[in-house]
Amino acid sequence: MPDPRKQTKSKYTVDRQIPGAFEGETVTRRRFMTGTAHTAGGIATAAFMLPAIGFAVGPVFEKQEQPWNAVGRPTEFPDDTYVPKVVTTTGGIGEAGKTTVYVREYNPEIDKEPRDDYNPFIALSNRCMHLGCPIRFVEASARFICPCHGGVYNFRGEVSGGPPVRPLDRFYTRVRNGQVEVGPSFSVNSELKRFSPRDPGQDLDGIGQYLYPSRPTIRKIPGT
Repeated sequence: MPDPRKQTKSKYTVDRQIPGAFEGETVTRRRFMTGTAHTAGGIATAAFMLPAIGFAVGPVFEKQEQPWNAVGRPTEFPDDTYVPKVVTTTGGIGEAGKTTVYVREYNPEIDKEPRDDYNPFIALSNRCMHLGCPIRFVEASARFICPCHGGVYNFRGEVSGGPPVRPLDRFYTRVRNGQVEVGPSFSVNSELKRFSPRDPGQDLDGIGQYLYPSRPTIRKIPGT
């Protein structure tokens, strides 16, 4: 260790004519000040960015409640065709939170799934299960058609042609105070078994139901 009474300037700082460390010291004053400035800048950036990241990512983990929408009296919906209705799926974001659903009465001669408290009426999503394009019901052929990539669904919403990987998503329904209500959505596989909502393009048959887990914030109604 150098004698503190005979300290000489570091050759590094002398050559550059800058104030710095003496011989034996490992950090120049300039390097120390630069490091301090960078650290302070990093802390300031983190303080600014963390709230923004939390704001953007927070909704992914926040439980989302899908509202129930009254869409009309039971007599307005026959069991041999669909009636389009606009419902709110996400509140607080205006038109962006609305979607079209196709509603009809449950028909035991057509519908394969057992009737229960949440399907007295059948409500199908208008999103194609290929890439999410809007589909439409063609009454003349009793089919749903996607104009984007040629997806075709039969009257029950099951895939009958094209690239979709699963049937159309559905919505729970019920009757309250003389009104048919359309509630939370759910996905189905080829056997029309209910699953928590999945994104378009995610298969729910076989291993697909394990490869594509639902978001933790959106779940099907327990026990259904």
